[in-house]
Amino acid sequence: MSTSTSLWSPLRQPAFRGLWLCGGVFFIGSGMQTMAAAWLMVELTGSSFLAALVQTAVFMPMFLLALPAGVLADTTDRRRLISGALMAQIGACSLLALLVLMGWGGPASVLFLVFVCGCCTAVLTPAWNSSVIDPVPREEWPQAITAVSIAYNAARAVGPTLAGLVFAQLGAGWVFAVAACTTVVMWESIRRWPPRPHAPTRLPAERLWGGTLSGLRFAWHSRMILAQLVRVMAYSAAGSALWALLPVIAQRQLGTGAQGFGLLMGCLGTGAVAVGLVIGKLRARFSLDAIVNVACLVFAGAMLVAAFSHTAWVVYLAMVLGGAAWMSAMSTFNTATQASAPPWVRSRAVAMHMVAALGAFAMGSAFWGAASDIVGLAPTLCVAAAIMGAGLLLARPMPLRMGALHEVTQATPWDELFIEAEPLPEAGPVAVEVGYRIAPGNDADFLDTISRMKAPRRRDGATFWRVYKDLGEPSRYVERFIVESWADYLHQRARATMADQALETEVRAYLAPGETARMSHYIAER
Repeated sequence: MSTSTSLWSPLRQPAFRGLWLCGGVFFIGSGMQTMAAAWLMVELTGSSFLAALVQTAVFMPMFLLALPAGVLADTTDRRRLISGALMAQIGACSLLALLVLMGWGGPASVLFLVFVCGCCTAVLTPAWNSSVIDPVPREEWPQAITAVSIAYNAARAVGPTLAGLVFAQLGAGWVFAVAACTTVVMWESIRRWPPRPHAPTRLPAERLWGGTLSGLRFAWHSRMILAQLVRVMAYSAAGSALWALLPVIAQRQLGTGAQGFGLLMGCLGTGAVAVGLVIGKLRARFSLDAIVNVACLVFAGAMLVAAFSHTAWVVYLAMVLGGAAWMSAMSTFNTATQASAPPWVRSRAVAMHMVAALGAFAMGSAFWGAASDIVGLAPTLCVAAAIMGAGLLLARPMPLRMGALHEVTQATPWDELFIEAEPLPEAGPVAVEVGYRIAPGNDADFLDTISRMKAPRRRDGATFWRVYKDLGEPSRYVERFIVESWADYLHQRARATMADQALETEVRAYLAPGETARMSHYIAER
């Protein structure tokens, strides 16, 4: 198998292999904890809503904390960030295990501590996801990300199944204790193979709020990233119905206990692992949209089978196919997002992917759990399957693709600033004007080309952008954009990619012979 499609090529890197293995152990522990908490909630309360709320407690922190965590991952020491979050999670897991073993763990305490563990995972995940592929060459990133997805989904197969056995034999408390131990393994891997430090820079450090706004601005003005975020949000919101209602499917449709619920989760994970072994070949042969569209249809079919079938082997087979579909779509979204973001915002892109996917998953889980209590299991799964199918309509307005190398490689600014004295970093707003005196007869083509500059200017930091025509000299045009502060402007200049510079070259090709683009800077005084 060639390097471009071989799943095993990234695993030849010792650091990636170690992080991948220890991450898999951590994922198994997380899967065990989630399964045990959900089934414990069924035993304690008998409520579909509270059982589904466990998924919300696990994934809602992603929605609340992932983007700030992404900013921290892009601007601070990732090793310290990951290690601190893991230590806090070890404490929360250990306390949860102790309370349940002592018989003091009620629904409220279980949900709260699961939520705390979810917060810790949300804080560390953007930093871990963006750093785990650091040892791997860029051309092997899709395979590395797929390998991580396989480890995660294998954990979904092994973790719940193992948790069901431990739960049945020893009780939920010991499941939570095992989860605490797997978190220790993850902490040790970060100590042994720490993330690569950020490249040194003389630019002012971004602050948390400013960095958050920068990430959101980048996503809004990057058509590739925005399409991926909208598509994954729609897919995850509809698909969360099956994941959230698995305990109810096991109890009411199949009449099984904790082991049956664990087997359902294991079937989903098994399908995900199986398709992960061939997803590289599928991406080489089919478009990203084709893979995601087929995954939508297959997963919708799996939900319909779970809604109406009482035959265990039929439901288990449907879960295997559903797991394969889930893995195909989610790993495709994740790979496309990471490959389409330049280094300065990659952790934030990962975080926004998490916010879109897991935030929709968390809110969807609560919604579908409440709907199941009100209208019943089968109607709820049918509506979710219909919404999943309707997601195919997004393919035309929001197509998926991976960013090319020149679209994510930062370039060296080619214009000197030519300023007398540099302002303070916080001074601003800053207005920048670029004047162009173009050759006669090229006005329409020039305006069409320079209009394409709006997206990269806004994406990298500008809050305003417009092109003006000089009424006193019709061949002269001025591009004007505004940035919040001098520090933000310096960051904007540093974020320009090779693709942006190629576009600027196209714009300047319309200049009249002997003319150059003239840049001026203005700073607000009143």
